[in-house]
Amino acid sequence: MTDAAVGIRENRYVDAAVRGVEGGLRQAGLMFQLFVDVGRASLQRPFQFREFILQAWFIASVTILPTILVAIPFGATVSLQTGSLIKQLGAESFTGAASVVAVIQQASPLVVALLVAGAAGSAVAADLGSRTIREEIDAMRVLGIDPIQRLVVPRVLGMVLVAVLLNGLVSVVGVAGGYFFNVVAQGGTPGAYLASFSALAQLPDLWIGEIKAAVFGLIAAVVAAYKGLNPKGGPKGVGDAVNEGVVITFLLLFFANIILTAVYLSLVPPKGA
Repeated sequence: MTDAAVGIRENRYVDAAVRGVEGGLRQAGLMFQLFVDVGRASLQRPFQFREFILQAWFIASVTILPTILVAIPFGATVSLQTGSLIKQLGAESFTGAASVVAVIQQASPLVVALLVAGAAGSAVAADLGSRTIREEIDAMRVLGIDPIQRLVVPRVLGMVLVAVLLNGLVSVVGVAGGYFFNVVAQGGTPGAYLASFSALAQLPDLWIGEIKAAVFGLIAAVVAAYKGLNPKGGPKGVGDAVNEGVVITFLLLFFANIILTAVYLSLVPPKGA
């Protein structure tokens, strides 16, 4: 192969990489623009309260049972792992505190984020995508109806509300599952497990969990709405948009979790520090 052919191939790779970066930045900008439009449209009147209630109930109905089923083994895994590590360090009295902090701060918001993005986000993207390819969205714009204010805002706010409520449910189920498996499987003492709650855990741990859940729900809803409003290629494009929305949401959620955790740990000192 000549040097000219090698140079042409390298240029093609570079051009493809540049186009990929440009496409990603353009898509990120459009998602941020949709986020701003949602914030502005949520202040407009009349507020679609009926649609908000219907969407919140639908999102809750498709996420409550899977969330509970995932929260039980997730809490048990966290409790067993932290209990084993704490026992190796010779601090069995702090097993309950360490498990509760891990579940409330990290495990619970992440479980909610994955279930909301996977179940509710895909449903929202599929619903809006089917409306888009049937040209219902264009028809609404022709009639002077803002589809963002009419369709997107209720779904975004409903997903945020359900994510916050589910986070509380997952926290309770995860802590209860951790207590059961620690006491039964590892032979822990119930009194010591419960008494150690106040040793490391504090009220801001619960607040950061709720804030994470709200942020994760907002990210999942905006990404799902964007993908649903911009499908490509008919019905197949709707399926591709749903898959892309879930993958993008997962990536953004983990980055957001790192940022929120770092900010929280830098602002709120550990208890007893």
